[in-house]
Amino acid sequence: MPDAAALQGKSRSGEAQASSSASSSLADPRRASRLVLAVFLGPGLLVYGGLTAYPAFRTIYDSFFTIEGMDATFVGLANYRDLMGDETFWIAVRNTFIWSFVAPVLDVATGLLLALALYAGVPFARFLRVAWFTPVLLSYVVVAILWMWIYNYDWGVLNVLLRTVGLDALASSWLGDPKLALASLIVTHAWKWAGFNMVVCLAAIHSLPKEVLEAADLDNCGWGAKLRFIIIPMLRPTLLSLYILAFIGKMKIFDLVWIMTQGGPLWATETVSTYVYKRAFNWNTFDLGYPSAIATVWFLVVCASVIILNRVLGSRERLEY
Repeated sequence: MPDAAALQGKSRSGEAQASSSASSSLADPRRASRLVLAVFLGPGLLVYGGLTAYPAFRTIYDSFFTIEGMDATFVGLANYRDLMGDETFWIAVRNTFIWSFVAPVLDVATGLLLALALYAGVPFARFLRVAWFTPVLLSYVVVAILWMWIYNYDWGVLNVLLRTVGLDALASSWLGDPKLALASLIVTHAWKWAGFNMVVCLAAIHSLPKEVLEAADLDNCGWGAKLRFIIIPMLRPTLLSLYILAFIGKMKIFDLVWIMTQGGPLWATETVSTYVYKRAFNWNTFDLGYPSAIATVWFLVVCASVIILNRVLGSRERLEY
Protein backbone atom coordinates (compact mmCIF):
# COMPACT_ATOMS: atom_id res chain seq x y z
CA MET A 1 0.00 0.00 0.00
CA PRO A 2 1.57 3.36 -1.01
CA ASP A 3 2.32 5.71 1.79
CA ALA A 4 0.74 9.19 2.14
CA ALA A 5 3.91 11.05 1.14
CA ALA A 6 4.13 9.17 -2.18
CA LEU A 7 0.45 9.84 -2.96
CA GLN A 8 0.86 13.49 -2.08
CA GLY A 9 3.90 13.72 -4.34
CA LYS A 10 2.06 12.13 -7.24
CA SER A 11 -0.85 14.50 -6.71
CA ARG A 12 1.41 17.52 -6.78
CA SER A 13 3.16 16.20 -9.87
CA GLY A 14 -0.18 15.70 -11.62
CA GLU A 15 -1.31 19.18 -10.70
CA ALA A 16 1.96 20.63 -11.95
CA GLN A 17 1.63 18.75 -15.25
CA ALA A 18 -1.97 19.88 -15.63
CA SER A 19 -1.02 23.46 -14.82
CA SER A 20 1.92 23.29 -17.26
CA SER A 21 -0.31 21.82 -19.96
CA ALA A 22 -2.97 24.46 -19.43
CA SER A 23 -0.47 27.30 -19.44
CA SER A 24 1.26 25.93 -22.56
CA SER A 25 -2.07 25.59 -24.36
CA LEU A 26 -2.88 29.20 -23.51
CA ALA A 27 0.59 30.48 -24.37
CA ASP A 28 0.83 28.62 -27.66
CA PRO A 29 -1.44 30.29 -30.24
CA ARG A 30 -1.24 27.20 -32.45
CA ARG A 31 -3.39 25.34 -29.95
CA ALA A 32 -6.25 27.88 -30.24
CA SER A 33 -9.47 26.40 -31.56
CA ARG A 34 -10.87 27.33 -34.94
CA LEU A 35 -13.69 29.18 -33.23
CA VAL A 36 -11.25 31.38 -31.32
CA LEU A 37 -9.25 32.04 -34.49
CA ALA A 38 -12.43 32.92 -36.38
CA VAL A 39 -13.54 35.33 -33.66
CA PHE A 40 -10.22 37.16 -33.51
CA LEU A 41 -9.16 37.02 -37.15
CA GLY A 42 -12.54 37.14 -38.86
CA PRO A 43 -13.28 40.88 -38.51
CA GLY A 44 -9.80 41.84 -39.61
CA LEU A 45 -9.88 39.52 -42.61
CA LEU A 46 -13.31 40.80 -43.62
CA VAL A 47 -12.12 44.42 -43.52
CA TYR A 48 -8.93 43.55 -45.41
CA GLY A 49 -10.82 41.54 -48.00
CA GLY A 50 -13.52 44.15 -48.52
CA LEU A 51 -11.40 47.29 -48.52
CA THR A 52 -8.03 46.11 -49.88
CA ALA A 53 -8.02 42.71 -51.57
CA TYR A 54 -11.33 42.97 -53.43
CA PRO A 55 -10.70 46.50 -54.85
CA ALA A 56 -7.24 45.40 -55.98
CA PHE A 57 -8.47 42.28 -57.78
CA ARG A 58 -11.48 44.16 -59.17
CA THR A 59 -9.17 46.84 -60.60
CA ILE A 60 -7.13 44.15 -62.36
CA TYR A 61 -10.34 42.53 -63.64
CA ASP A 62 -11.76 45.85 -64.88
CA SER A 63 -8.58 46.62 -66.81
CA PHE A 64 -9.70 44.08 -69.45
CA PHE A 65 -12.97 45.91 -70.08
CA THR A 66 -14.28 49.18 -71.42
CA ILE A 67 -16.65 50.33 -68.71
CA GLU A 68 -19.16 53.07 -69.44
CA GLY A 69 -21.71 53.44 -66.70
CA MET A 70 -23.15 49.99 -65.97
CA ASP A 71 -22.06 48.57 -69.34
CA ALA A 72 -18.82 46.60 -69.50
CA THR A 73 -17.40 45.39 -72.82
CA PHE A 74 -14.56 42.88 -72.83
CA VAL A 75 -11.62 44.25 -74.83
CA GLY A 76 -8.81 41.93 -73.72
CA LEU A 77 -5.41 43.63 -73.74
CA ALA A 78 -6.56 46.63 -75.77
CA ASN A 79 -6.24 49.01 -72.80
CA TYR A 80 -2.66 47.87 -72.24
CA ARG A 81 -1.78 48.32 -75.93
CA ASP A 82 -3.21 51.85 -75.85
CA LEU A 83 -1.24 52.54 -72.70
CA MET A 84 2.08 51.74 -74.40
CA GLY A 85 1.45 54.54 -76.92
CA ASP A 86 0.13 57.09 -74.41
CA GLU A 87 2.67 59.94 -74.28
CA THR A 88 1.09 61.55 -71.22
CA PHE A 89 1.41 58.28 -69.32
CA TRP A 90 5.13 58.09 -70.05
CA ILE A 91 5.60 61.71 -68.97
CA ALA A 92 3.84 60.82 -65.72
CA VAL A 93 6.09 57.77 -65.32
CA ARG A 94 9.20 59.90 -65.83
CA ASN A 95 8.07 62.50 -63.30
CA THR A 96 7.12 59.85 -60.75
CA PHE A 97 10.50 58.14 -61.07
CA ILE A 98 12.24 61.50 -60.57
CA TRP A 99 10.12 62.02 -57.46
CA SER A 100 10.83 58.51 -56.21
CA PHE A 101 14.60 58.38 -56.70
CA VAL A 102 15.65 62.02 -56.13
CA ALA A 103 13.26 63.28 -53.46
CA PRO A 104 14.07 60.55 -50.87
CA VAL A 105 17.75 61.52 -51.04
CA LEU A 106 16.82 65.11 -50.19
CA ASP A 107 14.40 63.96 -47.48
CA VAL A 108 16.90 61.68 -45.73
CA ALA A 109 19.85 64.07 -46.10
CA THR A 110 17.85 66.96 -44.64
CA GLY A 111 16.62 64.85 -41.75
CA LEU A 112 20.14 63.59 -41.01
CA LEU A 113 21.59 67.10 -41.02
CA LEU A 114 18.91 68.36 -38.64
CA ALA A 115 19.47 65.37 -36.35
CA LEU A 116 23.22 65.96 -36.31
CA ALA A 117 22.65 69.62 -35.47
CA LEU A 118 20.50 68.66 -32.49
CA TYR A 119 22.97 65.94 -31.42
CA ALA A 120 25.82 68.47 -31.55
CA GLY A 121 23.87 70.73 -29.20
CA VAL A 122 23.03 73.77 -31.29
CA PRO A 123 21.55 76.70 -29.33
CA PHE A 124 17.79 76.57 -28.74
CA ALA A 125 17.82 72.83 -29.50
CA ARG A 126 14.50 72.15 -27.74
CA PHE A 127 12.73 74.92 -29.63
CA LEU A 128 14.26 73.85 -32.95
CA ARG A 129 13.27 70.23 -32.38
CA VAL A 130 9.62 71.28 -32.03
CA ALA A 131 9.81 73.80 -34.87
CA TRP A 132 11.39 71.35 -37.31
CA PHE A 133 8.91 68.62 -36.45
CA THR A 134 5.82 70.83 -36.71
CA PRO A 135 5.41 70.52 -40.54
CA VAL A 136 4.93 66.76 -40.10
CA LEU A 137 1.76 67.49 -38.14
CA LEU A 138 0.31 69.74 -40.84
CA SER A 139 -2.01 68.34 -43.49
CA TYR A 140 -1.06 68.41 -47.15
CA VAL A 141 -3.72 71.06 -47.73
CA VAL A 142 -2.17 73.47 -45.23
CA VAL A 143 1.36 72.77 -46.50
CA ALA A 144 0.30 73.26 -50.11
CA ILE A 145 -1.46 76.59 -49.46
CA LEU A 146 1.46 77.83 -47.36
CA TRP A 147 4.01 77.07 -50.06
CA MET A 148 1.79 78.43 -52.83
CA TRP A 149 1.99 81.74 -50.97
CA ILE A 150 5.77 81.38 -50.64
CA TYR A 151 6.14 80.63 -54.37
CA ASN A 152 3.82 83.43 -55.54
CA TYR A 153 5.56 85.41 -58.26
CA ASP A 154 4.37 88.90 -57.23
CA TRP A 155 4.30 88.85 -53.43
CA GLY A 156 5.66 85.44 -52.41
CA VAL A 157 8.32 85.44 -49.68
CA LEU A 158 10.90 83.75 -51.90
CA ASN A 159 10.76 86.26 -54.73
CA VAL A 160 10.51 89.19 -52.31
CA LEU A 161 13.74 88.06 -50.61
CA LEU A 162 15.52 87.62 -53.94
CA ARG A 163 14.48 91.10 -55.07
CA THR A 164 15.47 92.57 -51.70
CA VAL A 165 19.05 91.29 -52.00
CA GLY A 166 19.31 92.41 -55.62
CA LEU A 167 18.82 89.01 -57.28
CA ASP A 168 15.81 90.06 -59.34
CA ALA A 169 16.94 87.87 -62.24
CA LEU A 170 16.44 84.75 -60.10
CA ALA A 171 12.84 85.64 -59.20
CA SER A 172 10.66 83.16 -61.06
CA SER A 173 7.21 81.74 -61.37
CA TRP A 174 8.17 78.66 -59.38
CA LEU A 175 4.97 76.73 -59.98
CA GLY A 176 4.20 78.21 -63.41
CA ASP A 177 7.51 77.42 -65.11
CA PRO A 178 7.61 73.81 -66.43
CA LYS A 179 11.35 73.68 -65.75
CA LEU A 180 10.99 74.64 -62.08
CA ALA A 181 7.60 73.31 -61.03
CA LEU A 182 8.63 69.71 -60.26
CA ALA A 183 11.72 70.78 -58.29
CA SER A 184 9.60 73.27 -56.34
CA LEU A 185 7.17 70.53 -55.34
CA ILE A 186 10.02 68.22 -54.31
CA VAL A 187 11.44 70.94 -52.03
CA THR A 188 8.01 71.46 -50.48
CA HIS A 189 7.62 67.75 -49.83
CA ALA A 190 11.11 67.51 -48.32
CA TRP A 191 10.27 70.42 -45.98
CA LYS A 192 7.16 68.63 -44.74
CA TRP A 193 8.87 65.30 -43.98
CA ALA A 194 12.28 66.55 -42.78
CA GLY A 195 11.08 66.50 -39.17
CA PHE A 196 10.03 62.86 -39.33
CA ASN A 197 13.39 61.79 -40.76
CA MET A 198 15.11 63.98 -38.16
CA VAL A 199 13.40 62.19 -35.26
CA VAL A 200 14.25 58.74 -36.63
CA CYS A 201 17.89 59.69 -37.31
CA LEU A 202 18.26 61.34 -33.90
CA ALA A 203 16.96 58.23 -32.15
CA ALA A 204 19.35 56.10 -34.19
CA ILE A 205 22.30 58.36 -33.33
CA HIS A 206 21.51 58.18 -29.61
CA SER A 207 21.39 54.38 -29.84
CA LEU A 208 24.91 54.13 -31.25
CA PRO A 209 27.47 52.49 -28.91
CA LYS A 210 28.93 55.23 -26.75
CA GLU A 211 32.20 53.34 -26.40
CA VAL A 212 32.90 53.75 -30.11
CA LEU A 213 32.15 57.49 -30.09
CA GLU A 214 34.21 58.02 -26.92
CA ALA A 215 37.13 56.11 -28.44
CA ALA A 216 36.94 58.39 -31.48
CA ASP A 217 37.03 61.43 -29.19
CA LEU A 218 40.10 60.05 -27.38
CA ASP A 219 41.83 59.66 -30.75
CA ASN A 220 41.11 63.35 -31.48
CA CYS A 221 38.83 62.35 -34.33
CA GLY A 222 37.16 65.48 -35.74
CA TRP A 223 33.48 65.83 -36.46
CA GLY A 224 33.98 65.33 -40.19
CA ALA A 225 35.95 62.11 -39.78
CA LYS A 226 33.62 60.84 -37.06
CA LEU A 227 30.63 61.51 -39.31
CA ARG A 228 32.21 59.88 -42.36
CA PHE A 229 33.82 56.81 -40.80
CA ILE A 230 31.65 56.09 -37.75
CA ILE A 231 28.21 57.68 -37.61
CA ILE A 232 27.02 57.33 -41.21
CA PRO A 233 28.30 53.73 -41.67
CA MET A 234 26.63 52.69 -38.42
CA LEU A 235 23.42 54.49 -39.42
CA ARG A 236 23.37 52.85 -42.85
CA PRO A 237 20.51 50.39 -42.10
CA THR A 238 18.37 53.21 -40.69
CA LEU A 239 19.09 55.51 -43.63
CA LEU A 240 18.30 52.74 -46.13
CA SER A 241 15.04 51.99 -44.37
CA LEU A 242 14.07 55.66 -44.50
CA TYR A 243 15.02 55.86 -48.18
CA ILE A 244 12.94 52.84 -49.17
CA LEU A 245 9.95 53.99 -47.13
CA ALA A 246 10.19 57.41 -48.79
CA PHE A 247 10.57 55.74 -52.19
CA ILE A 248 7.33 53.79 -51.72
CA GLY A 249 5.51 56.93 -50.62
CA LYS A 250 6.75 58.95 -53.61
CA MET A 251 5.63 56.26 -56.06
CA LYS A 252 2.07 57.01 -54.89
CA ILE A 253 2.40 60.79 -54.55
CA PHE A 254 -0.90 62.52 -55.22
CA ASP A 255 -2.14 64.96 -52.56
CA LEU A 256 0.49 67.68 -52.75
CA VAL A 257 0.68 67.62 -56.55
CA TRP A 258 -3.06 67.77 -57.00
CA ILE A 259 -3.53 70.69 -54.61
CA MET A 260 -0.61 72.80 -55.84
CA THR A 261 -0.49 72.20 -59.61
CA GLN A 262 -2.93 69.42 -60.60
CA GLY A 263 -0.15 68.01 -62.75
CA GLY A 264 0.58 71.25 -64.63
CA PRO A 265 1.96 73.29 -66.16
CA LEU A 266 2.04 71.28 -69.41
CA TRP A 267 2.19 67.97 -67.47
CA ALA A 268 5.51 69.06 -65.91
CA THR A 269 4.41 67.75 -62.50
CA GLU A 270 2.05 65.01 -63.68
CA THR A 271 2.44 61.80 -61.70
CA VAL A 272 0.92 58.40 -62.36
CA SER A 273 -1.52 58.82 -59.47
CA THR A 274 -2.81 62.18 -60.71
CA TYR A 275 -3.07 60.81 -64.25
CA VAL A 276 -5.12 57.82 -63.08
CA TYR A 277 -7.46 60.17 -61.23
CA LYS A 278 -7.84 62.45 -64.24
CA ARG A 279 -8.58 59.57 -66.60
CA ALA A 280 -11.09 58.05 -64.17
CA PHE A 281 -13.00 61.10 -62.93
CA ASN A 282 -11.72 64.34 -64.46
CA TRP A 283 -11.59 63.85 -68.21
CA ASN A 284 -15.26 62.84 -68.59
CA THR A 285 -14.28 59.88 -70.76
CA PHE A 286 -16.71 57.69 -68.79
CA ASP A 287 -14.37 54.72 -69.12
CA LEU A 288 -13.01 53.12 -65.95
CA GLY A 289 -11.24 50.29 -67.79
CA TYR A 290 -8.31 52.39 -69.07
CA PRO A 291 -7.41 53.95 -65.67
CA SER A 292 -7.70 50.46 -64.17
CA ALA A 293 -5.06 49.30 -66.66
CA ILE A 294 -2.78 52.20 -65.63
CA ALA A 295 -3.24 51.36 -61.95
CA THR A 296 -2.53 47.67 -62.59
CA VAL A 297 0.68 48.37 -64.49
CA TRP A 298 1.88 50.81 -61.85
CA PHE A 299 1.08 48.37 -59.04
CA LEU A 300 3.38 45.82 -60.69
CA VAL A 301 6.07 48.47 -61.26
CA VAL A 302 5.98 49.52 -57.57
CA CYS A 303 6.23 45.90 -56.38
CA ALA A 304 9.13 45.16 -58.75
CA SER A 305 10.95 48.38 -57.80
CA VAL A 306 10.70 47.67 -54.07
CA ILE A 307 12.00 44.11 -54.53
CA ILE A 308 14.94 45.33 -56.63
CA LEU A 309 15.77 48.13 -54.16
CA ASN A 310 15.68 45.69 -51.25
CA ARG A 311 18.06 43.35 -53.03
CA VAL A 312 20.45 46.07 -54.22
CA LEU A 313 20.54 48.39 -51.20
CA GLY A 314 19.86 45.86 -48.49
CA SER A 315 22.34 43.25 -49.61
CA ARG A 316 24.71 43.93 -46.71
CA GLU A 317 22.35 44.72 -43.86
CA ARG A 318 18.96 43.35 -43.05
CA LEU A 319 16.29 46.02 -43.39
CA GLU A 320 13.51 46.27 -40.83
CA TYR A 321 10.21 48.11 -41.27
